[in-house]
Amino acid sequence: MAKYIVQGGQKLNGTVKVSGSKNAALPILCATLLTNQKSTIKNVPDIADIRHMMGLLEFIGCDVTFEKNVVTVDPKGLKNKPVVMEGVCNMRASVLLLGPLLARFNKAKISFPGGCILGKRPVDAHLYALESLGGEVHDDKDLISLTSKGLKGADITMKEISVTATENAIMTAVLSYGKSRIRLAAAEPHVQDLCRMLNQMGAKIKGIGTHDLEIDGVNTLKAANHTVTGDYLEAGTFAIAAALTNGHVKITGVNPHDLDIVWNKFEEAGINLDFTKASVEVLPHDRLKRVRKIRTAVFPSFPTDLQAPFTVLLTMTPGESMVHETLFDGRLNYLAELEKMGAKFDTLNPHQAIIHGPFKLKAAPISSWDIRAGAAMVLAALAAKGETEISNIGFIDRGYENLEGKLKKLGAKIERV
Repeated sequence: MAKYIVQGGQKLNGTVKVSGSKNAALPILCATLLTNQKSTIKNVPDIADIRHMMGLLEFIGCDVTFEKNVVTVDPKGLKNKPVVMEGVCNMRASVLLLGPLLARFNKAKISFPGGCILGKRPVDAHLYALESLGGEVHDDKDLISLTSKGLKGADITMKEISVTATENAIMTAVLSYGKSRIRLAAAEPHVQDLCRMLNQMGAKIKGIGTHDLEIDGVNTLKAANHTVTGDYLEAGTFAIAAALTNGHVKITGVNPHDLDIVWNKFEEAGINLDFTKASVEVLPHDRLKRVRKIRTAVFPSFPTDLQAPFTVLLTMTPGESMVHETLFDGRLNYLAELEKMGAKFDTLNPHQAIIHGPFKLKAAPISSWDIRAGAAMVLAALAAKGETEISNIGFIDRGYENLEGKLKKLGAKIERV
């Protein structure tokens, strides 16, 4: 198993361009099934989850190519067969095949999806939305199985503000007969990017960026030719890395307004920022200030995927800081790894912890718990004194393209072994 060896204590300086958004690219690749024409998707990150999704598309008959961050998908050979293979169990995003397959064939059957261990992540919200549009759920042992006698638009109030359930509802509704309204829809930047691409393909979606979408169903969609939006979560990760090392880093290829709530917390911590339309620059700080609380919630609130990286920064701020994770039961598991590095905290319950700072992290053997916690461990190692070994970095490879290479260009001492 690959590991990272990190020599801490190096200030990061320079410019880094973020890759395309993983969380946008995955549903966008699934959406290429909604047409029988060949689609071209640009700025796709070369990461493990994308490779898994490509494997699933090939499994059901698509011709897929991937070169220099450009994916082409030709669905002319698409077959309506059960999606039962290892890749489904390895990746939560495989559930995004349900909507497109149901919309194209009035039938969909996939294995229950896997992914990061973040507590219970049921598919009830997905099934509720698809049933509302005319899908019928069947009891099929370890498979998710749906059929339809004809999809029709519906007025849907989502059971929860779920990103992937919203995306499945959108991809099904665009080819359903009549008008649909999706209330309590997720509004994350990657959901917006999916909607923009679908409209380019001929869909009729209104309310993009809000929690209330209106969709007029169409009979067919044309080929997609789309550039995936920059990964705002990767941008946030690099910004936190710059702050942790008191460096000077410009991050390009991202809409900085996707992270407005995070930049508010940077300012609270005494970290100065400069913005352009497509970049954010993190400036060196004189000293860090106390951040009283971060609380994760759906967009545009503080993103759960940046909670672990930002908590590493909280270990270096003075006083007590509250971390409140509202979305996933297992999202604070990584705190045990920070404790090995000397961090002090009180766990109140599975969703809340008090971080005591400031504290100088020390090198120690640590491990990744999930994609974002894995990135947090890399950030902790950059800030720690001495040599840190990070194991189980396969999680990191699922979400970050060439993380070590980008960090090296900024001056970090990190090696994959």
